[in-house]
Amino acid sequence: MKRIWIVLLWFLCCASVFVANGKTIKILAIGNSFSADAVEQYLYELAIEAGDTLIIGNAYRGGQGFESHWKVVEQNKPDFEYHKVVGGQMSDQRRTLQECITDEAWDYITFQQVSQDSGDYSTYDPWLTYLLDYVKRFASNPKVKYAFHRTWAYSRDSDHWGFAKYGKDQMRMFEKIVEATRLAQEAHKEFSFIIPAGTAIQNGRTSFVGDHFNRDGYHLSYGLGRYTAACTWFEAITGHNVRKSKYKPDDISEDEAQVAREAAHNAVKHPDRVTPITCKETGMAM
Repeated sequence: MKRIWIVLLWFLCCASVFVANGKTIKILAIGNSFSADAVEQYLYELAIEAGDTLIIGNAYRGGQGFESHWKVVEQNKPDFEYHKVVGGQMSDQRRTLQECITDEAWDYITFQQVSQDSGDYSTYDPWLTYLLDYVKRFASNPKVKYAFHRTWAYSRDSDHWGFAKYGKDQMRMFEKIVEATRLAQEAHKEFSFIIPAGTAIQNGRTSFVGDHFNRDGYHLSYGLGRYTAACTWFEAITGHNVRKSKYKPDDISEDEAQVAREAAHNAVKHPDRVTPITCKETGMAM
């Protein structure tokens, strides 16, 4: 009996060390439906599996970008849908951006442009500058890091009106998004890094899955598309190698999950270029 108690105490001590070593990371995304696609599902679960706990906020205005955000911020309007994930459960309130920023001492605050303008750098400033300056005024964590969320090009058959801006050419849209987000990072030294979700999606499209990461031509599919974006955020934010993760949504296969993890890992490693997913990596024929 004494030996059993010793083993039990040893197990509890090990478990306590594991929990103590885990991090609590607070992330606020300022965006729209594309940030909802990326952070509101699966990201929390990926982190929990790795021993970290995330508090995730999404200051959301559907279909809106930098200029539109700034106009409501200037007037301090409560026009942001504030989606917050705590303990794996999401709440939803209508808030001003200031209220979203001051709700937590965020470790990371991210920005993104509206999808149709994401590859057009002329649409970024001066509004991105105004938003950055505003956020810095109210962010309470002196060690907060700012990041830019690189969104994805539309599917090749997308009927989104903004696709015409890129000649309805997926690779052209992807390359313009890469260019614009790099220019934003160069112009705004506040950005510590880019979260290359768009690169991960483009990587995944080279696999056996093909161009099937979207549900309507521009938003991500509820399973594989969103999981791929979450994998990218997970590795970019926590530093954990997502290829070691076992967690996946129930509605995707293990082969699809492996594509997502590989696509995300390669995107974080090589954010500005497409890295093809090979047969060896997925175990399936292309």
